[in-house]
Amino acid sequence: MSLTAADGMLSMQAHKAEIQSRVLALVATILQQNSITVEVRPETRLADVGLTSMDMVNLMLGVEAEFDLTIPQCEITPENFCSINALERMLIHQFALESAVET
Repeated sequence: MSLTAADGMLSMQAHKAEIQSRVLALVATILQQNSITVEVRPETRLADVGLTSMDMVNLMLGVEAEFDLTIPQCEITPENFCSINALERMLIHQFALESAVET
């Protein structure tokens, strides 16, 4: 059985959905610890829902632990941690880099 371009797209969409789900769960845990109840969407600015700079550090550490990776210093920027979508893009980029190194 061979993979088609459509199969590859479905696989990539499933991978993105899994990343997004795991990052949303990390953010939800931090918000819960801070007794903040708010709906967070992938495009929501995390600072706008109450995450502080210390929460962002905890999120960074949580992402590293959850995905078993070390985020390069150059990727630890406010832009990469401003929303779930931004984190997802950064993680997909990191996984692509790791994959390129392995081949």
